[in-house]
Amino acid sequence: MIVDPDLTAPTHVYEALVEQGFRRSGSEIFRPDCEQCSACIAARVPVQDFRPRRKHRRNLKLNETLTVQVKPARYSATHFDLYRRYLHNRHNEGGMDNPTIEDYERFLYAKWSKSVFVEAYQGRVLVAVAVTDVLPNGLSAVYTFYEPTLPHRGLGTFAILKQIELARDHELSYVYLGYWIKDHPKMDYKHAFQPLELYQQGSWTT
Repeated sequence: MIVDPDLTAPTHVYEALVEQGFRRSGSEIFRPDCEQCSACIAARVPVQDFRPRRKHRRNLKLNETLTVQVKPARYSATHFDLYRRYLHNRHNEGGMDNPTIEDYERFLYAKWSKSVFVEAYQGRVLVAVAVTDVLPNGLSAVYTFYEPTLPHRGLGTFAILKQIELARDHELSYVYLGYWIKDHPKMDYKHAFQPLELYQQGSWTT
């Protein structure tokens, strides 16, 4: 299900759609609506109830030397270089591994969305970027890319932990994590963020 692509979505409309299980890819707002499958389930973390597990505390300890900055989302060659190397490593030959600048901007940005980059640095070196939409009631994690030569750091998990921390600091209620699929090995990390609310049959439940 795709929202009219010609719609200029003000923040309150976008928030209402996110609360109904939609998410954003570039300027396109969508929700999976497959006839034979309902495996993709929208997921969010209620940040005030979240308590980090032991694995999360280990992750924060491992990455305590990183500096986190929150900046307006805008193009830079440094970000694009990291994005390209990440896709080449994680999605090699998957159709995403050689993006152009136009591909990058089309995928991550929307003129009507208030978006920020949650950036992590090792010294002066950029190692992770979480593209995050700021909504009146929470943050929506659009996409995260990170240094592919540092898999041991768990930078994807670190980025979510920092988005939860950012939401809590700004008294926001939720971090929306996109879609979760039960028993999918690449989605298991989302289920570790408890309590995790899932959007099923028109409502959010744990």
